[in-house]
Amino acid sequence: MAPAKKRNVCSKTTSANAAKKAKIDPSLQVQQIIESRKNANDVFDVLECLQSEKEKEVISAINACCNLFVALLERKDLFIGKLIDEEAMLTGEHNAQDKYSMFMRHRYNDCVETLLQHLVHKSYGVKECALVALMKLAAAEGQYPLEDLDWSEHVSFPRTLILGVVGRLLSKAEDNTMLISRFTEYLEMVDVRFYVMSSVRENVGSVMVKSKGEVVPVYQNNVFTLVSSIIMPSQESELTNFMVKQKDKHSEWKAAKLNEHKRSFERMWLGFLKNKLPSNMYKKILVILHDSILPNMSNPTLMIDFLTAAYDVGGAISLLALNGLFILIHHHNLDYPDFYKKLYNLLEPSVFHVKYRARFFHLANLFLSSTHLPVYLVAAFAKRLARLALTAPPECLLMVLPFIYNLIRRHPSCRVLVHRPTTADESCEDPYLMDEEDPILSHALESSLWEIKTLQSHYHPDVTRVALKINKPLSVPEEDIDQLLEITNFELMERDLKATKNVPLEFEPAKKLLQGGGGILGQHFCLE
Repeated sequence: MAPAKKRNVCSKTTSANAAKKAKIDPSLQVQQIIESRKNANDVFDVLECLQSEKEKEVISAINACCNLFVALLERKDLFIGKLIDEEAMLTGEHNAQDKYSMFMRHRYNDCVETLLQHLVHKSYGVKECALVALMKLAAAEGQYPLEDLDWSEHVSFPRTLILGVVGRLLSKAEDNTMLISRFTEYLEMVDVRFYVMSSVRENVGSVMVKSKGEVVPVYQNNVFTLVSSIIMPSQESELTNFMVKQKDKHSEWKAAKLNEHKRSFERMWLGFLKNKLPSNMYKKILVILHDSILPNMSNPTLMIDFLTAAYDVGGAISLLALNGLFILIHHHNLDYPDFYKKLYNLLEPSVFHVKYRARFFHLANLFLSSTHLPVYLVAAFAKRLARLALTAPPECLLMVLPFIYNLIRRHPSCRVLVHRPTTADESCEDPYLMDEEDPILSHALESSLWEIKTLQSHYHPDVTRVALKINKPLSVPEEDIDQLLEITNFELMERDLKATKNVPLEFEPAKKLLQGGGGILGQHFCLE
C-alpha cells in the first residue's frame, strides 16, 4: 500500500505544480520584477514559460521577456563589462547591487539564447515573435551597451546578437524564406544592413569550410534569399536611418560610409560565389547580377572569374552571363579571349525557345553593332542565323530576319551573301559548315543566304513579307528590333484575327443556335 500512497502524493504534487504554472501571468510578473528587486527570482518563472508547449503561452512569455529586459537595459540594471560565472559571483566579495546586476545579466543571456533557439521553432508565429523581440533587444543593447569600453574611441553595436540572429536564419536544415522576408524590413536600417553583411560573410565562410566545399542546397538557398534582399544605397546622403545612434565618432564609423558598405557588400557576395552552388541558383544570381550586384561593388572586375566560368557552362547559364560580361567589357575594359567564338556557338536551335531569348538577342545585337568587326565574323553570324531560321517559329523569324538585314547594312561587304554570281558548271552544294565551332573555318563568306529565299514561301504571310525585303535594296537606316524581341505567337494570332475582314458569302450565316437563314427551322418545326 505504501507505494500506491507515494504515487498519489506525487500525482497531487504534479497537478499542483501544473495548476501553479497555469496561473502564471508573465506580464504581471514582469511588472512586479520591474517594480521591486525583491521579486527578482520570479524571472525564472517567466523564462520557464518560454519552454511551454502551447504557442500562445510562448508568444506571451516572449513579449514579457522583451519588455522586462528592455526596461532593465534602459535603467542600466544589467551588469556592464566582462561577466563572471554565477558560482564566482556568489563566492566573491560583491555588494548587493553588483550581485543583482550580474544575476539579471545572466538571466538576460539565458533569455537571448532561448529566443535564438525559438528562431527554429516549428511554429512560424513563435519564430516571428522571437525575431521581433531579438531585434528590439538589439536596439536597446546598442543604445545602452553592455561592454565596458571607451565609447569615445569605439562604437556601440550588438554585433554578437546580430551574428546569432543571422546564424539561425541561415539554417542548413529548414527553408527560412518567410522568416528572412520578415527580417528584410530591418535591413532598411543602415547599421543593421552593414553588420548583417559582415555576419553573412563570416557565417558562409565557417559553414562552407565544414562542408568541405560541397553543395548545401537548403543553406545556400537561405543565404541567397537574404543577400539578394539587400538593397544598397546609391548615395552617401541616403545613409540616415540608423538603429543605434552613435554619440561620438559617428562620421568615422564604417557603417556611416558608402565606400565601406560597398566593400562589405562585395566581400559578402564574393565569399558566397566562390563556393560550388546548385545549378538552378546560377540562373537566379545571373538574372540580378548586372542590375543589383555589379553596380554596388567597389571593384566589379573581381567578378570576372565567376562570369567567365558561367559563360563557359553553356546553355541558358551562358546566355544570362552575357549581361554581366557586357558591363565588364564595355565599362571596365575586360579582355575576354575568343568571346565572339563562344557567342557564335551559343546560336543553337534551342535559343529560340529559352525564357531569356529577348535578353540574349538584345545583347547579341549590341555586341555585333561595331562596324570594325571582321567581315568573315559578321558573315558567319548572318549565315548561322539564316540556317537556324529554317526551323524557327514565326514570332522569332519576325525578329531574326531584320537582325540579319542589320548585319548586312553595317557591313556592305557581306552583300555578297545576297548577290553571289554563279556559273553553270558550279556545284550547288553549300560550302558553309554548320557544325564548325570556329567562325573563321565555317566558310560563310563562300556561301549565300539561300535560306531567306526559302522563307519567302513560308506559310505565315508576315514572315513571307519580311523575307521578300531581301529582293530589294536594303534601306540605309537600320530597323529597330527592340520592339520585335518580346513578340509572342499569341500576339501574332490576335493580330491576324483583328485583321480579318468581312467578305461576301453565298449564304446567310447563322447568328444564333437553331436559327438559320430564311427561318427554315420555324417553317418545319414547332418548339412549343
